[in-house]
Amino acid sequence: MPRLVLSPSVVIMLLFIYGYMLWTVVLSLTPSRLLPRYEFAGMAQYVALFSNDRWWLALKNLAIFGSLFVVLCLVVGLLLAVLLDQRIRAEGAIRAIYMYPMALSFIVTGTAWRWMLNPDLGLQHVVRGLGWTSFRFDWLVDPDRAIYTVVIAAVWQSSGFVMALFLAGLRGMDESIIRAARVDGASMPTIYRRIILPCLRPVFFSSIMILMHIAIKSFDLVVALTNGGPGLATDLPAVFMYAFAFTRNQVGLGAASAVMMLATVAAILVPLIYSEIRRPVHG
Repeated sequence: MPRLVLSPSVVIMLLFIYGYMLWTVVLSLTPSRLLPRYEFAGMAQYVALFSNDRWWLALKNLAIFGSLFVVLCLVVGLLLAVLLDQRIRAEGAIRAIYMYPMALSFIVTGTAWRWMLNPDLGLQHVVRGLGWTSFRFDWLVDPDRAIYTVVIAAVWQSSGFVMALFLAGLRGMDESIIRAARVDGASMPTIYRRIILPCLRPVFFSSIMILMHIAIKSFDLVVALTNGGPGLATDLPAVFMYAFAFTRNQVGLGAASAVMMLATVAAILVPLIYSEIRRPVHG
């Protein structure tokens, strides 16, 4: 009976996840343009992909966005979790406020931050209206800083989720270990550095995997916030893939970029998972 109940879900997963992944790999080896063409073209699409300057720019933007996004979400999420773990007043309300952004779609987040960061309507306009006429915050239209506006919006949305993971890890710790360390004269910074943070290794591992996955597949946030601009300043691989596969009628090239995104995810996550599995468990 369990196999019978689970079999439809397994079939659907194999067809609509792994089946489409395989189809994308097949398309990346064909000369498909507007419509799929099942003629083997070898690695021609990958050669064209890595000869495309826009692809390299998208990878550069992903490196900037992904590294800052992951690090800042971990730092902010951990600090918020430590704050809430102090059993402060109105903890439930504060926790709900921190978690609320995660309930929003990235489209809503991108649209809201586009309004707030618009130099003519948002933060810069409001501050100048208060009398600080020299204030300037026009990163949204600055090609050198626009990618950081995407980081700001993404961290605002995802750090609450990371906070919830760390808070669950902190609440699940054995308090007798912490009490014993206090009896031995250890200060709280030392306890966090030598005991608590090492015990949170599984939470760090899970958070990094989730955040990297979000960073690599980021599309809707960028489209809603900057639409890849100004120019190509915030172009990411997911935006590149959509542009070439669906608006430039180069399905084969778009499929090749999607395969490379999948390979990037695998190259990052597989070693992490392997190292975690191989890590010895001390009793």
